[in-house]
Amino acid sequence: MIDRAGEMVGLVTEDDLLKAGPSSATTLSVWEIHSLLMKVKVKDVMVRELITTTEEVPIEEAAHLMSEHRIGCLPVVRDGKLVGIITESDLFRTFMELFAARQKGSRITLTIPIAAGELAKIAQAVASQGGDIAACGIFLADDPTRSGLVLKVRNVDHGVLTDTLSGVGGVTILDAREI
Repeated sequence: MIDRAGEMVGLVTEDDLLKAGPSSATTLSVWEIHSLLMKVKVKDVMVRELITTTEEVPIEEAAHLMSEHRIGCLPVVRDGKLVGIITESDLFRTFMELFAARQKGSRITLTIPIAAGELAKIAQAVASQGGDIAACGIFLADDPTRSGLVLKVRNVDHGVLTDTLSGVGGVTILDAREI
């Protein structure tokens, strides 16, 4: 909701609307339900204490805010005025782009030692087979001395790629599949 000055004063989510309606287990007639719903106003169901962000915040920070507060959308404001909304769908599309999900290739999940030059060794091994790293992501591994690594690699035979990476010292392949 935006007030006359253009400032955001509230937000209505799908969950808010579902909570505003009568329970599906109600014994009310259709006419009674309709009459009750006609009395419900947006101001009665909207969230007033908003969590917002600005345009300059990195996308991962916005995602963290949404996850931490368990919210499905995050209003983006500039000088108190709404300029956009980030939704879970937006984050999902960004995630897909970061992992080159729409591109064909091999997705390899592995762990590597946490040490200088380890990622470079992996990149060199992929390049030595003519492969192209389309996407790369690092995550926390169960072992605190290792990092998890997900690669999307194009232009190299899947079997050749897995054999090559298996030969890199310290690498453990957790999963390898053609996508």
